[in-house]
Amino acid sequence: MLVHVLVLGGTTEARRLAESLVAADGFRVTSSLAGRVARPRLPPGEVRVGGFGGAEGMAEWLRAHRVDAVIDATHPFAGTISFNAASAAAAVHVPLLALRRPGWVPVAGDRWHRTGSLAGAAELLPGLGSRVFLTTGRMGLAAFADLDTLWFLVRSVDAPEPPHPARTEVLLDRGPFSLEGERELIRRHRIDVLVTKDSGGDATAPKLTAAREAAIPVVVVGRPPVPPGVPVAGTPEEALALLDGLTGRRTHRG
Repeated sequence: MLVHVLVLGGTTEARRLAESLVAADGFRVTSSLAGRVARPRLPPGEVRVGGFGGAEGMAEWLRAHRVDAVIDATHPFAGTISFNAASAAAAVHVPLLALRRPGWVPVAGDRWHRTGSLAGAAELLPGLGSRVFLTTGRMGLAAFADLDTLWFLVRSVDAPEPPHPARTEVLLDRGPFSLEGERELIRRHRIDVLVTKDSGGDATAPKLTAAREAAIPVVVVGRPPVPPGVPVAGTPEEALALLDGLTGRRTHRG
């Protein structure tokens, strides 16, 4: 009998995990995407798009589709769905684990300013620079909307909607990004401060190197916590090993 695994996805790691599970023996894989990106890269296996209707809705979905395990491989900043998943999995007695890529670590030469929220980042900016490279995505721009004296280069996959800063240029692009490309963006737009979420991973890390080389400050927004008691894997391979223990079934990987 197949073990039905629900992967809460939308990240590169989630796609890699789905690929491994589809290739393994004994698993049925359903990946769930939030639907916030217009043209997402679909993983292999079954795919559903859209929300569940909160924790209760997710619990009902888990029951109706006879899910045996849930892997939360959402973006490190998708905090709401992570806590909904913890509540839903506990309600239906289904094992849950989280897949979170490790966060970034500063090195010599970095000028990082850490904060716990986008609002906190907005408070820091006026004292750090006037031309901002904002790489926190299209959601949450309202936190910066009142900073009329600053100029923003906003990079996101899809076009942002108001409210956003009055002096804004939008760059529609999707990672991975090259170091040379990030250097050129900072030079061409005369960027003097970078704002980023601590997403981790290699796809968007070159901006940190480019900022360090240009000696500009970086405002780093910290991640929300993983729900208490949820085991955490740092890589898809670690997630597979944890899944083996949670389900009592070996993933035979070729």
